[in-house]
Amino acid sequence: MAFGRRRQAEEPAKGAEVTEEPAETAEEAPAEAESATGGPWDSADSFPEMQRLDFGCIRVPVAPGLGFQVNLEPTQVDDEGNALDARPVAVLVQYEESAMQLQAFAAPKRSGIWDDVRRETAKDIQEEAQGQTQEGEGPFGPELLAMVPAALTEEVLAEMPPEVREQIPEEFVEQGWAPQIIRFLGVDGPRWFLQAVVQGAAIEDEEQWQVLEDVLRGVVVHRGDAPMPPRDLLELQIPKEFSEAGEEEEEEAVQTFAPFERGPEITEVR
Repeated sequence: MAFGRRRQAEEPAKGAEVTEEPAETAEEAPAEAESATGGPWDSADSFPEMQRLDFGCIRVPVAPGLGFQVNLEPTQVDDEGNALDARPVAVLVQYEESAMQLQAFAAPKRSGIWDDVRRETAKDIQEEAQGQTQEGEGPFGPELLAMVPAALTEEVLAEMPPEVREQIPEEFVEQGWAPQIIRFLGVDGPRWFLQAVVQGAAIEDEEQWQVLEDVLRGVVVHRGDAPMPPRDLLELQIPKEFSEAGEEEEEEAVQTFAPFERGPEITEVR
């Protein structure tokens, strides 16, 4: 298989009809998120107590070795294209050489959207990124494995840490791209959909994947009662731990928090 970078999506997929969801009634049963072995959980469920970071619509478990980032999307720009304001759009959980992006979306009351999202994601990867995809079964049900060609331009190589650059085979550098594997997981819950996108060593390293799987199983999703069109991104908030860390630093595009390592920091993404 051959893998480019999938664009940061504000929606899990395109082309779906958007209609506002009325309040749920007792006669209509929502999709179930809980599996036989645990979460992700709905905030109305009885879920295990553990330390979690509160990102608003999702609460993510904290454990030794984990780092957290909040990806921000500009909502206002000046005449030169510089961001004046931004909103959180995703949470990135980092562990060693692995990362898992989490996003939660509104979903219909009576059906999940993961089947449609998975098909649309595969189509986008094949047609827009010239990649390849394969469906399979995982611990949370159907999932998608993708391979896309990631660009290796001079600019990209120059920004890499030397230890990372040294690990790239010279044949990839010469051809200007390297295969990148991405794993897409989805969980349909009661009027919400949780998407997890995994990259890095956890694709093949079982030990690193197990850490991220445990995090995903411990996530609590807070949908709220407000009517929302299906596939709208649920509102993310920056935890107070991030805000306190950023008081003396300038916020650009990502906020980072590693509770068991050094203190919170702000980093720039270009």
